[in-house]
Amino acid sequence: MKTALRSDIGRIRLVNEDRGWSEILEPGFVVAIVADGMGGHQAGDVASRLAVDTFREALQGSTAALSTEERRTLMSQAILQANEVVFDTASNNEQYHNMGTTVVAALLSDDRAVIGHIGDSRAYQWREGKLKQLTEDHTLVNELVKSGQITPEEAEHHPRRNVLTRALGTDEQVEVDIRDIAWEKDDILLLCSDGLSNMIGAAEMAETLAEDGLDLNQKADRLVQLALQAGGDDNITVALLHHAEDTELEG
Repeated sequence: MKTALRSDIGRIRLVNEDRGWSEILEPGFVVAIVADGMGGHQAGDVASRLAVDTFREALQGSTAALSTEERRTLMSQAILQANEVVFDTASNNEQYHNMGTTVVAALLSDDRAVIGHIGDSRAYQWREGKLKQLTEDHTLVNELVKSGQITPEEAEHHPRRNVLTRALGTDEQVEVDIRDIAWEKDDILLLCSDGLSNMIGAAEMAETLAEDGLDLNQKADRLVQLALQAGGDDNITVALLHHAEDTELEG
């Protein structure tokens, strides 16, 4: 497997409140996470950093010998542990009051991918030229779409499209969405903050991932550049994971 990770502050924000991390835990066993913090006064930066650091510590020592069900449990426990740390920090420090973060994470073995998420950071699967969104945004606008009150097209430009219905660290208890999918040779998994998905559409993402002339590193760079060209209104973080023959971490 190959991985590539990119994060950019964007054109508007003064602080990058996104945080990403990926690592090959052992051959054929890879983990990645993207978190998009919120809270102002750099509290969002603290929230996303705490979430990623706690998640990373919870995954240390994990082995590919785990069953899919055990990986689902591990993913859920790691994210819930991160929720506890962020919530406790916010509760005990006035300057971090109400801080929180989104999170989307993946645990990949040779044939299965376990995805966990809270908020509106997304996971996509690219397979044989087609891009499929794997996560469902925990947002007010998505609830309006599901209930038929607005169309998906209206949701894209809705003034409250960034209002979350669920986040990590804002409440003592939180529900984590967990799913697992088949992970096949040549698949690409894309994890991103909304700084990418709010700026460019699925068609542009798919076109970039399908570009044979770009390696994985360059594809991550291209996605960030497309978001910047579209306005760069937010921090942009992209993690790409490719089910390739060789195992390699790229930049």
